[in-house]
Amino acid sequence: MLEAVLENMNHHGRIAACGMISEYNREEGRGVRNISRVISKRINIRGFIINDYWHMYPQFVEKVRSYIKEGKIVYVEDIADGLENAPAAFAGLFEGKNIGKQVVRVCDE
Repeated sequence: MLEAVLENMNHHGRIAACGMISEYNREEGRGVRNISRVISKRINIRGFIINDYWHMYPQFVEKVRSYIKEGKIVYVEDIADGLENAPAAFAGLFEGKNIGKQVVRVCDE
């Protein structure tokens, strides 16, 4: 996906990088064929983890909650039905099989 992003970035664009759980247990990382676009387009890529901004979490929740209610933010859930499917859903996180937030639905309530 990063290859497509780099092709479509504006000059002097910024990319925030986090997550990448599908890469955690890989013995060898995957390469990006067009990484030179970072130089030619003068792109900034900065990694972060949640601990960097944990102190701001209450403000984040307050703001995002209202954005979701107003439809300004729409998110995708990848739902696995049944507790018996939880192990496969969890393993799929490390293989990049889910799209969006992985959820295991254990009942219809």
